[in-house]
Amino acid sequence: MELQNNKTIAEIRAGLREQIVTVEPADFEALALRVFRYQAAYNPVYREYIRHLGIDPSGITTLTGIPFLPIQFFKNHRVATGHTTDASVVFQSSGTTGQTTSSHHLYDEPLYKAVSYRIFQQNYGDPNRFHILALLPSYLERNNSSLVYMMQHFIEESGSEYSGFYLNNAGEMLHRLRHLAENPDGKSILLLGVTFALLDLAESSFDLSFLKNIGHFTVMDTGGMKGRRKEMLREEVHDILTGSFGVPAIHSEYGMTELLSQGYSHGHGLFTPGHSMRIFLRDINDPFAVSDHNLGPSKTGGNQCDRSG
Repeated sequence: MELQNNKTIAEIRAGLREQIVTVEPADFEALALRVFRYQAAYNPVYREYIRHLGIDPSGITTLTGIPFLPIQFFKNHRVATGHTTDASVVFQSSGTTGQTTSSHHLYDEPLYKAVSYRIFQQNYGDPNRFHILALLPSYLERNNSSLVYMMQHFIEESGSEYSGFYLNNAGEMLHRLRHLAENPDGKSILLLGVTFALLDLAESSFDLSFLKNIGHFTVMDTGGMKGRRKEMLREEVHDILTGSFGVPAIHSEYGMTELLSQGYSHGHGLFTPGHSMRIFLRDINDPFAVSDHNLGPSKTGGNQCDRSG
């Protein structure tokens, strides 16, 4: 298929792909507009969506003017740009029985790995600085989780024989943590867990007192309760976890099946989006109205702009 300036869709995508991996803040808006025009032209679902909105892509000149695709479309459409073959990986969102879940068809695995790696690196340094232990029941019970896929990549990049996944074997994980505490090797330790599993561990009968003796120990939560426990305020959860794990703050990871970028909090609930993502606040009653940061109590909507998706 021939496109503008005699470039094929593959050539245009290759150019955008390279820029997405390396984009700096000053160049984000210009890149976002290029990606928008590419998606508007060659993503059938998105093209039809903006047509129904009566939007002319050539009239969009600012980042805030880009129309966002509702995540509902990932539940009932195959959202793909320029691909007619099957995706190499299809990520599925979690959901309770009977719920329709989102599907994200991934055609470029190296892009996802490169983007997520850079975001982690910018927040914490190279994964090879860590022993990474991932306590992810509910995610590991499925074989199509984007979080597990990302963490598998980080675990491999850590180069540590002690890195790995844990489902319900918390005792084995603590045995490994105790060994690392008693035999420090200069690497930091990252324990990432789904929130309900970390709470279960914190409130268990296991002796966790040795954890406070680990010099460089980061505890990170993600994913929430997944219907396994009663919902709690983040502050309440983190108060319990900091007390049990002997750390000054609980870090957090935020991602979505529909995104290929993640954000991190180093504590106290303040998240930093990855280099390839921006957050916009919207009036919940008018998704096309961008709100400023001084929101009133009735305005709680949000959009996420992910250039890697």
